[in-house]
Amino acid sequence: MILDEVFNKYADKIPPAPTPGGVYKPLIIVGKMVYVSGHGPNLPDGSQHTGKVGSEVDEAFGKEAAFQTGLTMLATLKAEFGSLTKVKRVVKLLGMVNADPDFENHPKVINGCSELFEEVWGYENGLGSRSAVGFGSLPGRISVEIEGQFEIH
Repeated sequence: MILDEVFNKYADKIPPAPTPGGVYKPLIIVGKMVYVSGHGPNLPDGSQHTGKVGSEVDEAFGKEAAFQTGLTMLATLKAEFGSLTKVKRVVKLLGMVNADPDFENHPKVINGCSELFEEVWGYENGLGSRSAVGFGSLPGRISVEIEGQFEIH
């Protein structure tokens, strides 16, 4: 399964494309690059995955939050382009985990998003460079926030 087929596979989990909660744009297109602002783990019912990974929620919950964040990013990309086929590849992700100071598995949490994008665009185009870091807090106590850079056709 690729691109829009994967999007359709997860249709019941994909939230509407979020509107900005501050003074910024959800994405910016510069040449053949799309810069997607930080997204959170939005759910279709309007709620979000919340809680500090490592103390309030476990690593598996954090990974699911990263997966849901990836779905939220796909919603934004599809809303902009009408189809995911316009996106050629993932270039870079910055994954931010709302983590307890003793939590050490930030990359394993952000794998939830990276594995989704690999499913959508394949190994060569779905996996880009990446950073996965811990934060003391994130807006609204969300468990994960991810921003991304994508190349478009």
